Amino acid sequence: MSEEKSLNFLEELIDQDLKSGRYKQIVTRFPPEPNGYLHIGHAASIVLNFGLTARYGGYTNLRFDDTNPVTEETEYVESIKNDVKWLGFEWKNELYASDYFDTLYEYALKLIRLGLAYVDDSTSEEIASMKGTPTEPGRNSAYRDRTIEENLDLFERMRKGEFPDGSRTLRARIDMAHTNMLMRDPILYRIKHAHHHRTGDKWCIYPMYDFAHGQSDSIEQVTHSICTLEFVPHRELYDWLIEKLEIYPSHQYEFARRNLTYTVMSKRKLLQLVNEKHVSGWDDPRMPTISGMRRRGYTAAAIREFCDRAGIARRDNIVDVGLLEFCVREDLNKKALRRMVVFDPLKVVITNYEKGEEMVLSENNPEDPNGGEREVPFSAELYIEREDFMENPPKKYFRLAPGQMVRLKSAYIIRCDEVIRDAAGNITELHCSYIPESKSGSDTSGINVKGTLHWVSVKHAITAELRLYDRLFKVEDPSSEESDFKEYINPDSLQVLKSVFAEPALKTAKFEDAYQFIRKGYFVLDKDSSTSGMVFNRTVGLKDGWKPQKG
Repeated sequence: MSEEKSLNFLEELIDQDLKSGRYKQIVTRFPPEPNGYLHIGHAASIVLNFGLTARYGGYTNLRFDDTNPVTEETEYVESIKNDVKWLGFEWKNELYASDYFDTLYEYALKLIRLGLAYVDDSTSEEIASMKGTPTEPGRNSAYRDRTIEENLDLFERMRKGEFPDGSRTLRARIDMAHTNMLMRDPILYRIKHAHHHRTGDKWCIYPMYDFAHGQSDSIEQVTHSICTLEFVPHRELYDWLIEKLEIYPSHQYEFARRNLTYTVMSKRKLLQLVNEKHVSGWDDPRMPTISGMRRRGYTAAAIREFCDRAGIARRDNIVDVGLLEFCVREDLNKKALRRMVVFDPLKVVITNYEKGEEMVLSENNPEDPNGGEREVPFSAELYIEREDFMENPPKKYFRLAPGQMVRLKSAYIIRCDEVIRDAAGNITELHCSYIPESKSGSDTSGINVKGTLHWVSVKHAITAELRLYDRLFKVEDPSSEESDFKEYINPDSLQVLKSVFAEPALKTAKFEDAYQFIRKGYFVLDKDSSTSGMVFNRTVGLKDGWKPQKG
């Protein structure tokens, strides 16, 4: 009997909450800001939040934290929704922090009436200088003791648009000597005359994240508000606001951000890569974005498995990208359609095979017996890989060489009889003979060979472009290096093969299908394909061939 998987610390907390009767139903939320594309770190949060409510019978909301109109766009909203659905999850409610702007405004008025918030005319630089240091208390603002009536009047005038950007803020009135610097009268609202992607020009004041987040959780009656570790210092303010407003007591829990080797996860750095044209866009297959991984051919099942295997921790950790690639290989090996593609062709002429004669052979995926078979045409002229022939081979070389025999996959055993060269001495083709009795599946030749090569019939071959993607950076953690992270970009992260030869079955390739190019790796049809040419992206090699380099 296999051992049951042990619970992570969040599952243990939820178990206790349900057993104690604290909650009857678990509610979580995934709250992205729509200012960019989701990446593998977000995938971990998605899998965690949706996975917990699936396990414990609750539900998860998708809530967009759209409190900063300057950086947010509908394009990002749609891409986030597509990514969550593609990963295999359905949210119960699609919500926006902007849904609650009226309620949040009323909450702010309540804090003012309680004497717990005030309008401050100080500049952002002045407010920062008042904050003090972790070992020294801050200083009270000159505007901290305004009357409730004056604060109500000024806040209303802020809302009406009477004041320019940056001229006033609404601050919580807590304690400028608090040991947690985030509790030193944090800003709750700022003036920003900007068009919002959903509310238009209705508002010119917008709540800060710390004010919008916890209150939105409370409005939705989120039981477990799960954040990453950088929000630990924010929890005290989260709880303070809920307590003073006397609203539903949502609670914040933190888990470790998951970073990945050989890439960067900062949205700012990813945006730099896009804007400075180091990559082709947010969905470049080298990017750690979900849209990039999807375009590269990573499967949703593999990403979910990776998130489960990497686990949930209490300390920030960096996970080897090799684990993600392993999960991708493991998943694709079961489902990828097998095809033969020759990257660097060398022509083989089978001299004892009737020149005009053709034969159709059958091929399938050995890992998927129910996947059906495809027809592969065989003829007297074939392409094999140039690297599969050696004129002067070493001992224990099992591929093709003069006088040596190999099997052509799913076809016959052939022997190399003659090497043909051009005037410059370059090898242009091989003349071989085949053993008629050696056909795969009905071999009566009695000949045993150790090498098996893939091949493509010259007459039937189609051409395609291949994009061979590798890791974007040369070093494990480019963000931790002292110099500019872009200095560690791998110059060999993309190799393009303009014209390779593929078996004709790839004519009908579909975007959603995964392919194993036999002996070469896993590939997927790229969106750049058109009627004038097919383009395939390498998802991952058949095994981990990465060789670490020094920066």
